[in-house]
Amino acid sequence: MASMSATPQHGHGDGHAPTRARRAWRAVCHLATPHSHDAADRVDSAMEASKAGMRALWISLGALGATAVFQAFVVVASGSVALLSDTLHNVADALTAVPVGIAFLLAKRPPTRRFTYGYGRAEDVAGVVVVLVILGSAVLAGYESIRRLGEPSDVRFLGAVAVAGLVGAIGNEIAAQVRIRTGRRIGSAALVADGLHARTDALTSLAVLLSAGGAALGWRWADPAVGLAITAAIATVTWGAAKQVLARLMDAVDPDMVAQATEALRTVDGVVDVDRVRMRWVGHALRAEVDLSVPPGVTVETAHRTAHAAEHELTHAVPRLTAATVHAHPAR
Repeated sequence: MASMSATPQHGHGDGHAPTRARRAWRAVCHLATPHSHDAADRVDSAMEASKAGMRALWISLGALGATAVFQAFVVVASGSVALLSDTLHNVADALTAVPVGIAFLLAKRPPTRRFTYGYGRAEDVAGVVVVLVILGSAVLAGYESIRRLGEPSDVRFLGAVAVAGLVGAIGNEIAAQVRIRTGRRIGSAALVADGLHARTDALTSLAVLLSAGGAALGWRWADPAVGLAITAAIATVTWGAAKQVLARLMDAVDPDMVAQATEALRTVDGVVDVDRVRMRWVGHALRAEVDLSVPPGVTVETAHRTAHAAEHELTHAVPRLTAATVHAHPAR
């Protein structure tokens, strides 16, 4: 018996003319089930995710922008290279909202003949830009710290430097909370990476207090040493963010989600075995390709109904899975 495949998509027809009984049963199912997979609902979900992402970016941009402006004035007055490192990083963190925001706007655009899956992957490209911006700030901060170690100088207005460090910690933690929570809720790896970066910045901003304390004791090397420590922290979070973003670019997903999908498929009537499950992220949404075994000798219509039921079960069982292509073939 030849291999049978079905690509069920709600709102676009089954590919077979349904009988009146099947149409009536389907209507009853949709009335009784408080879920929907219509194309319009999927677009609405994507729009809501993009709106939430933009809102998070605006809030964090405001917090980090105000923080960086205040710190910049203190840097000019005090000459603290540790605070300079922190300020540069906060400026870079604020600027990363630009590529991520552009990605969210692009994600709203509908698919085209060229970009048939839409523009959701723009977020992954934005994640690469975020990592590069963070890396650039680390290089500049490290250079200034090493230069100051060779040419030590006194730090002025130590109280203002300490206050600026506290302000930096508060501003970064606000940005981190907003970005991480929103990113995890809408499934944005770029936004989560940006938030983790801001959270590390909150800790490194507190290191500026050590610089002020060392300078108060007359340790001229303390300020550039803390600047180097902040640079090391920035490099660490850059590596972590890079791994997360590159994993998304390589279509990595949580293995637990694949296991969850497999278990859900095995509960579908007519499924003999689950041969393969492949999943990938497209922006905020997951897409899946599934190979199923059905009993030998079943009709194409029966195999299609099984595939349709499998797609329905899968989109309910796996969070943020919006579409699945299910191939059904006879078991050997």
